[in-house]
Amino acid sequence: MNRDLLILRDPRESWKRCSLAPLRGLEGVRFVAWKPDLELAGEGRVLLDPEAEPIGAADRGRRLLLLDSSWRRLPLLRRSLVGEFVPRSLPPLQTSYPRKSSTFADPEQGLASIEALYAALALLGRPDPQLLEGYRFAEPFLTANPGLAEAT
Repeated sequence: MNRDLLILRDPRESWKRCSLAPLRGLEGVRFVAWKPDLELAGEGRVLLDPEAEPIGAADRGRRLLLLDSSWRRLPLLRRSLVGEFVPRSLPPLQTSYPRKSSTFADPEQGLASIEALYAALALLGRPDPQLLEGYRFAEPFLTANPGLAEAT
């Protein structure tokens, strides 16, 4: 598999609860820890953004950039991005990750980071089942979103 995934990660997030933790060390997956003075080039990459136009066929072939953070801190991480990236949203999908927040309401369409990553790659025509191998909610996620299999 020829991966080129860039993940900007908030170091405040616990690796113990991170759905992306099983991807550490996987070839073609690069994690960058956010810090206040960081400038990260996103040249030509699709950046997942729930406010953007939907990901589509014209985006196939583009590399992917994912921000891994709480919803509340996403704007902070996004300010570290420089260059011409391509913001795109995902279609409505159902998460299988059991979310509970006592301090912040999760968006209705919010996904676990691994779910968003897998979905984006499937919609870009590059499904990568290996990404879900360490995700214990993979089967319910794929069952709840059969359109991902059809998008490939």
